[in-house]
Amino acid sequence: MLSGLELALILLAAATLIVVPLRRFGVPPLIAYLAVGVVIGPHAAGLAEGEGTLHAAAELGVVFLMFSLGLEFNFAKLKAMRGFVFGLGGAQVGLTAFVLMALLLLLPSVWAQWLLPGLDWRVAL
Repeated sequence: MLSGLELALILLAAATLIVVPLRRFGVPPLIAYLAVGVVIGPHAAGLAEGEGTLHAAAELGVVFLMFSLGLEFNFAKLKAMRGFVFGLGGAQVGLTAFVLMALLLLLPSVWAQWLLPGLDWRVAL
C-alpha cells in the first residue's frame, strides 16, 4: 500500500509523461488526466486501493473541473447552438430511455427487479 504522498507523486509523474505525447495528437490534457486516473486507480492497476486521500483529491479535481468549465461558459454561444444542443440532448435521453425500456421488457423479472429502482426519480435526487 502506497502512502498518500507516494501515490500523488506517481499520479503527477504519470500525468506529466502522458500529457505531452497525447497533446501532439490533439488530445486535450483533461482527457489525458482522466485516462491516467482510470489506469492508476483502484479498478485497473490497483495502486490506489482504498485510499481516502485520493478520494478527497478526486472530489477537489471535480470542483476545479466545474470551475474551469464555468469560466469558459459562453451564454451567447449556447444560445446560438440551442437547437443543436437541446435537440441532440433530448434525442439522447429519449433513445436511452427507449433502449433501456426495451431491455427491461426482454430481460427476466429477476433482472428487472434490481434495475427498476435505478429508474426511480427519487433515487436520483
